[in-house]
Amino acid sequence: MSELPSSFFGWVGFILEKYGSLFLRGTGITLAVAITGTVLGFVLGLLVAILRTIPIPARAKWYQKIPVKTLYGILGVYIEVFRGTPMIVQAMVIYYGGMQMGMRLPVLTAAIMIVSINTGAYMAEIIRGGIISVDKGQKEAAHALGMTHWQSMVHVVLPQAVRNIMPSIGNEFVVNIKDSSVLNVISVNELFFMSKSAAGTYLRYFEVFFITACIYLILTFSVTRLLRVLERKMDGKTNYVIYGSQSDSKASIVIQKEGIPND
Repeated sequence: MSELPSSFFGWVGFILEKYGSLFLRGTGITLAVAITGTVLGFVLGLLVAILRTIPIPARAKWYQKIPVKTLYGILGVYIEVFRGTPMIVQAMVIYYGGMQMGMRLPVLTAAIMIVSINTGAYMAEIIRGGIISVDKGQKEAAHALGMTHWQSMVHVVLPQAVRNIMPSIGNEFVVNIKDSSVLNVISVNELFFMSKSAAGTYLRYFEVFFITACIYLILTFSVTRLLRVLERKMDGKTNYVIYGSQSDSKASIVIQKEGIPND
């Protein structure tokens, strides 16, 4: 048997050499769950937010208001329950509760479902806030043109709302990368679960979780920087060119964001 390391960084190198594949596998599963859960949660939150902004006409009859208000109530309960309870508790209830009722889900499927439903509750409020931030006059103008609630949302309101809430969406993604660690309670082989397995062999918890912390930091730092680049892309170019034809010849006007005309 080879001699064991005696220094901190010696143990770090030794553990990386021996369990590097475990860390890589756990990191891959963590990213898969976080990305899939965030995307599905965004779609779910988007749907919930649109449904919660369905207007009730002032002249609507009482029997026309009941279905919409009932829908508001159901969606409100969903948001309050999943925002008001920890994800670790939700994981236990959904996975082990489902097993007791005869529904045995594959672990990875259950993990993605738990993260998606939890994220959807937060995204619903984030997106609703983004919708409210868009000037009401734009929505009223869309309705004046004959657009339905859904059409005005998709073509007018949401493109602006999504840009406004991009920092919050990125924050949810970062949170999901870190919070995926709680899924070890249902034996998901994510990064934290793999780290516990590596630490248990030689009882070197400090070194192992130092490595784990570095991996999480690299993941969240990289994601944050990529999202910043995406935000800048969504902002568009600094200068905008508008082409008009007040005369026979093509004219162009350059409008700068700073408000200074380009002569």
